[in-house]
Amino acid sequence: MTFSVQVKVMPLKELLDPQGKAVMGGLQNLGINSITDIRIGKNITLQVEAGSADQAKQVAEEASRKLLANPVMETFEIVVN
Repeated sequence: MTFSVQVKVMPLKELLDPQGKAVMGGLQNLGINSITDIRIGKNITLQVEAGSADQAKQVAEEASRKLLANPVMETFEIVVN
């Protein structure tokens, strides 16, 4: 079976997000001042061939740990559809 797997990668909350800060400054320059914080990450969609949703999630976790996310700076969440 083919499973669609979403991997959401975000910077660790403890770390500064320079891209988020740059976007925040841009929004403030546009007069949009009600946003108090922005964190920018990645959304990755995988098509995984696996026998079950659990196996598809395991493949996505391995890919995330080994390549898709930097564990020193990022966290990841996985959703199997």
